[in-house]
Amino acid sequence: MRRLIPSPPYSTEAWAAEARFLHWLTLFWLGIGLVVLFSASYHAGLIESGDGLYYPKRQLLGVCLGLIGFCAAIHIPLRKLIKVSTFGFFICLILIFATKVPGLGMEINGATRWIDIGPFPLQPSELIKPFLILQSACIFNSWSRLTLGERGWWLCLFGMTLLGILVQPNLSTTALCGMALWLIALSAGLRYKSLLLTALGGVGIAALSVLRNPYQQSRILSFLNPWADALGDGYQLHQSLLAVGSGGLMGTGFGESQLKLSFLPIQHTDFIFAVFAEEFGLLGGFSFLLLLSVYSFLALRVAIKSTHPIHRLVAIGSMIFLVGQSLINIGVVIGALPTTGLPLPMFSYGGNSMISSLLIAGILVRAARESQNADVVTIPHEHSPSLIRLVGDNASVSTARHQPQSQRQRSRSLKAGSSQAKTPVAMVRKRKPSFFRKLVHKAWPSSSSLGLGRRPRVSNSALADRTQQQKKRRQRRLR
Repeated sequence: MRRLIPSPPYSTEAWAAEARFLHWLTLFWLGIGLVVLFSASYHAGLIESGDGLYYPKRQLLGVCLGLIGFCAAIHIPLRKLIKVSTFGFFICLILIFATKVPGLGMEINGATRWIDIGPFPLQPSELIKPFLILQSACIFNSWSRLTLGERGWWLCLFGMTLLGILVQPNLSTTALCGMALWLIALSAGLRYKSLLLTALGGVGIAALSVLRNPYQQSRILSFLNPWADALGDGYQLHQSLLAVGSGGLMGTGFGESQLKLSFLPIQHTDFIFAVFAEEFGLLGGFSFLLLLSVYSFLALRVAIKSTHPIHRLVAIGSMIFLVGQSLINIGVVIGALPTTGLPLPMFSYGGNSMISSLLIAGILVRAARESQNADVVTIPHEHSPSLIRLVGDNASVSTARHQPQSQRQRSRSLKAGSSQAKTPVAMVRKRKPSFFRKLVHKAWPSSSSLGLGRRPRVSNSALADRTQQQKKRRQRRLR
């Protein structure tokens, strides 16, 4: 069976269990998304361009670019990715404000979120997400070591990023990026008072944006009662609810959705989950939610097992942008949240969203791979140099021999016939005697007979047997 399944040009056998599961779960998620996109966009492509495969073929371009970034991210160390993220963050920040330049930004449905560069327009607000995760994890991890000026500088940059996305206008992406930054800062251990003030300020800015933009007000009012204006502002949500309800328990079958036939608007982008729920029913929807649950569980497990704080913050930020954005999209489709423009990761049509999602998934897998790394320690031995196998992500590295200078001098003195040549190697750090032990030893010098003083001497044969047992245990651990 494994020979029938095409495998990538690299092996995952030496990875940690979480990294392997996240890797194959991401590819499984991507495969389901392409199948659902084919069903949801076939009729729209046939009506708009005369080719039912118009949207899937264009999506494959984003998939190919995203898979290249995905494979690169899982093989490049995070420290190098963080260095590159600074450059990528500033480039995307400049492009976000470049969307408002006349002649450069492209307006679609009243929003200028794209830069027209030909057949593949750029959406900087989507491409900045992986760089935002890496950069915020690096900054908030070293927050206590930054000066007041450096803190203010980075807060201004993050604020400019959110402001640039908000004026496009794109309130949903602004809210998602703001929540991701806030949760990463919370995980990094910043002060609760500062985080509370930041959250209140973000809610206030969102309220001002809603009051300033009439279309956002209409979305909120239609969300509260979509049946009041089923043919006007509430038409999209009304058709989405009809599609979800029409699926029933088992669904109508793959490709048999009726609401995608020019009834449900933008069924291949923001409301693609409605088509999925109609064709696969309640069981299909629960299965996808189970996939998201397993994905979030693995991401949280990576964050818990990570020994480095940056890896933990990267795992949390990746989970927010993949699982959190998916839950928000599903909440909009079923009418639990106001209508927003957030796509469903790896499902919705859009090359920029696909590239961003696969890059974030690759960063998460890389964090999972590096979470299995252990500290390399020297195993002292009196007869042979220390033998260590480098465990973790460096599985291709063969055994390495380490012998510090102090240990060399000790081995020479042992070979010279020192009196300590027959003493066993101390494998555990010797603890200092407690205050109670010192007090008892001073009061009763013969307390060694009670087990409170020094340990009794052991015969040479017993010491030799103990040394051999320790040597066998070390060899088993190395194997």
